[in-house]
Parts: sequence; C-alpha cells; structure tokens
Amino acid sequence: MAATARPQNPVLRRTITVDSTPSSSANSVSVSPADSPTQSPSATSLSSLGSGDEVEVEVKNARGTLLDTYGNEFEIPDFTIKQIRDAIPAHCFERSGARGLAYVARDVASLAATFYVFHNYVTPENIPSTAVRAGLWAGYTFVQGLFGTGLWVLAHECGHQSFSPSKTLNDTVGWICHSSLLVPYFSWKISHGKHHKATGNMERDMVFVPKTREDYASRIGKLAHELSELTEETPIATAIHLITQQLGGWPMYLISNVTGHNCHERQSEGKGKGKKNGLGNGVNHFFPSSPLYERKDEHLILLSDLGLAITLGILFFIGKNFGWTNLLVWYLIPYLWVNYWLVAITFLQHTDPSLPHYDAHTWNFTRGAAATIDREFGFIGRTLLHGIIETHVLHHYISTIPFYHADEATEAIKPVMGKHYRSDTKNGSVGFLQALWRSARMCQWVEPSEGAKGEGKGVLFFRNRNGLGVAPQKTAAPVAKPAAGKGVRMEIGSESDNE
Repeated sequence: MAATARPQNPVLRRTITVDSTPSSSANSVSVSPADSPTQSPSATSLSSLGSGDEVEVEVKNARGTLLDTYGNEFEIPDFTIKQIRDAIPAHCFERSGARGLAYVARDVASLAATFYVFHNYVTPENIPSTAVRAGLWAGYTFVQGLFGTGLWVLAHECGHQSFSPSKTLNDTVGWICHSSLLVPYFSWKISHGKHHKATGNMERDMVFVPKTREDYASRIGKLAHELSELTEETPIATAIHLITQQLGGWPMYLISNVTGHNCHERQSEGKGKGKKNGLGNGVNHFFPSSPLYERKDEHLILLSDLGLAITLGILFFIGKNFGWTNLLVWYLIPYLWVNYWLVAITFLQHTDPSLPHYDAHTWNFTRGAAATIDREFGFIGRTLLHGIIETHVLHHYISTIPFYHADEATEAIKPVMGKHYRSDTKNGSVGFLQALWRSARMCQWVEPSEGAKGEGKGVLFFRNRNGLGVAPQKTAAPVAKPAAGKGVRMEIGSESDNE
C-alpha cells in the first residue's frame, strides 16, 4: 500500500472556493475510472505518511461536520478504483455470449408463453365471469411488465458491453430488445454511459440530478430562505408526485431530459447553445442535433429512431387488425408497467437519505460511484430482473461485469468500501416499495451541511420541508447592500453568517 502514498494531503492541496461555487467547464472535465486512483488516495496511504492519525483528523477538520439526512456523520470516500478492481476475482470479469443469449431466450419465452396461455384460456368460453377475466388480464399486464423489464435489463447489459465479448453481438441484441420496448437503444446507451462517468456530479450527471435549494424554492414559488419556514407537504401531494413520476418519468426523460443536468451551454461542439431541458427545447434522445450527443454519434441516433419506427409500425398493424383494445391490454399497459419499474429502480438506486451528491470541485469517479445504494426485491429482483436492484453499487464501479457474477463481485468489494458501501435490504420487496415513499418525503432538495467547511461545502445532502431527519439550514432573507457605482445588489447569508 505504501506505493499509493502521496507526498501531500490531497484534500488540503485542492483549490476550494469559500462558497463552493459550481465550476467552469474546465473543472468538470470527465474523470475516468483509470484516472481516479491519483485523485482519491486510500485511507491506508494517508496513514502511511508517518503521523496518520493527525493527518486524518486534519482532513476531517478541513471538511467540517457533514451530516446525511438521517443525521449520521458522513466521511468522503478515500479508497481507489484500483483497490476495487484488485479485490474482485478474475473470473467475475468473464462474459459469455451463449449464456447471455440463453437469458434473452428465457425472457422472450416467458413473454410468449404468458401471452399464449391468456389468449387461449382466459376467454369467455373458459371463464364466463367478466370480472374474473378482467382481474386475470390485469394480472397478465403486471406479469408481462416484469418479464419486459427483465428483457430491458438484458439490453442494458448489452449497452454496457457486459452481455458478451462481442460488441457487434451486444449492440445487435441490445438494439432489437430495446427497440421492441420503444427504447432508443444507441441514444440511451450514449447518455447512460455519460451518467456512469459522472454519477453524483451536480453539473454533469445525466439522470436523477436532485434539485438544489434554490431550484426547489423556485419550483414552489418561494425564496430559498423561506424553505425552513414552510409547513409540511401533504401526503396527497407526495402521492400525486410519485404517480406522475412513476408513470411519466421515463418518457419525459427521453423527450425532454427531465431529471438530467441542464448545463448544455458547455457542450464541446456548441450544440447546446440556448438549449435547456423541457418540451420542445431540443434536448432529447431522438434528435441527432440534441446536445446530449456529439456529431460522431449522430448516425447512431438515427439508427435508434429507425428501431422505434419499426416497432411503432408493427404495433399499428396489430392495433388495426386485431383491435386497439387488445393492443392496449397486450402491449401498452405492460409497457407502462415496464416504465414504472424502470423509474422506481433508477430513482431508488440514486435517491436515499443516506446518499451524498457533489459539486464539480469535490466530485471524482470513486466518490460518485459510492453515491449509490443496493436494495432487495427478492425473487422478482434477483431472478426476473437479473439482480439490477441488488448489485447496483458494484455496477457503477465496473459496469462490464455481467449480472450473473455481480453478487460475488459485490461481496468482494465490501471490505474495500467498508462503511461507504450502502444497502437497504430491510423487509425485502416490501421495504423496496416503502423506500419509494420514504425517499419522496425525505429527499426534496440538496444543500451543504450546516457545519461544512472547505471541500465539505461541495458535499450536498438531501433535506426536506416535512420535518424529517436533519432540518434544512436557516438562511437569512436577502439583504440589500449598496455596490459602488452599481446601485443596489442583493446578498443572501445564513443566520450564523450574520451573527
């Protein structure tokens, strides 16, 4: 371990602004996993400097006291991606195209068999009761939604090249499977890859970027300093928010980049000039001109669109020849179930009262990948959904490990991550669903901890207006101060700053 030692304290060496203002594009350059070890020395390297305990105390004091939403004290991860990779057995990196195709065949056969059974046996001749038939067909949509989500996960494996050693096979299978589920495969693959490179980065992450205090206040028509004074949000409002998110979140993400970063002006080729997230603003997963993509990828966006056009043509043919009501039950409602599970899974992988987010000054790959959490969904999660819920932390460190090796690899990295490995497995599948409600109530915006200092001000935690967990900071109202030659300017400071 001594070889990883650094001549100086890396934390104290950073250039940190007092208020942790978001960086320029120069400060938010993509940090690859290979670069990460030099940016985040391990705890062992710190202790190898001679007076390790003193150094660790100095680092901690330089960052102040950081509290997650539950009130637990947080320490910034200090292990390296090399330590993570070295801990994983070599065979966990092996990929099998035959095994991957066998899982695809299983999921397709499950979809086909379920349709065959219901189409041929859940009929008025066999089941005269309309109510019973309706209930059974409702069950059909749920089950097909699970099988469809499983197929989505396998296409996700293809996008990460963990499906097989062959890129051609991966992209062919991924394009077919995702297109059949109305997912623009290459468009998603590219933006999702950027998400993995910037997980937890407030300026560059591509999905479920939380609102800042100011953004949340603006959304509800308040000023930032008024948030700590607001009354609790009603459970009905939370329920409406969740229903809207779960049903509409996925298509809105594809169409308008909702929950993705909104810093498109810094797109290197200038494609983001004047573009912002939202309907009709040109930031989406369907247009080659979208700032989510570089020019070299534009032909892949068109290929993704072609896959969607083929699927839509097939669906139109089915609806016209077999009835639109049948199409609704056979495909569209199961499709909504797939959307539901995708949003629920992704939301809960990156949104939890224990998880931090980072500004561009403080973020690096190792820290961002640790800002994820594993959960448990029993047989459905581990078998039907191929473990995507249970092994997501490992997936963010090394996404080319196939899902059938992910459990073993997860166990291997736990000793390296130590207290930084997060999981919420209480109550299994029921606990997963309970976490949806808990996170919606507790995770409304992010802000620095009140006791943060220096680099610690770039570590942001969830806060809420519902009186749950650590209370949001109390900030003073804007104070008008004269600026020489420029009339009046507004400044906002915390109450402690004004004392």
